[in-house]
Amino acid sequence: MNGWQLCPLGDSAVRIQFGDQLDETVHRRLLTIADQLRQHPFEGMEECVPAYTTLTVFYNPVHMDYADVEQRLTEVLQQMSDAPVQPGRTVEIPVCYGGAYGPDIEFVALHHGFTVEEVIAMHTAAAYRVYALGFSPGFPYLGGLPTALATPRRATPRLAVPAGSVGIAGVQTGVYPVETPGGWQIIGRTPLALFRPWEHPPTLLAPGDTVRFRAIPSEAFDAWAEGGRTS
Repeated sequence: MNGWQLCPLGDSAVRIQFGDQLDETVHRRLLTIADQLRQHPFEGMEECVPAYTTLTVFYNPVHMDYADVEQRLTEVLQQMSDAPVQPGRTVEIPVCYGGAYGPDIEFVALHHGFTVEEVIAMHTAAAYRVYALGFSPGFPYLGGLPTALATPRRATPRLAVPAGSVGIAGVQTGVYPVETPGGWQIIGRTPLALFRPWEHPPTLLAPGDTVRFRAIPSEAFDAWAEGGRTS
């Protein structure tokens, strides 16, 4: 892989920067290197965390210094330049749009001059890539939102956004795994649990996965939740 840069991040981490443009091919390569490091960690390595265009590798500074880590990572990067890219999973997420489940969907529709039905149709027609998890446990930052649906965040964030809420912020869409404050425009809610601390791994989604949303009626949402499928 070409075009990468290494730099220290504090005294116990190294950030590998793969350019500054969001690119699916680059992201897939980045994840391939992350998988390689997890499967074959060097002595002193503790964790690696992928994001949009970076991979942060944490290490124990008692066992090795930055120069040693930089050398190890450079070797891995050079060896992985032609490694095959592994495809991610495709995960379907059922969503009840509008009403009490999506209180901002009418604002999104009016903001763009669409009907609510058109917003739902566009949101469910796209395929989304999980570029990173963050903000709260298992929160997926999803790329692939149709540009016609790009909507600014709320002027005033909510103090509590229910778990499962599906929102739009700028050119991204995402799902709140747990109840938390937030300022995304909420257009629907899923009965699926994205954060599952009793399982391994504890998150439904992982970087590199593809997400497809499927619209369901409120009756199906209630039945799904009552059947325990959120847990």
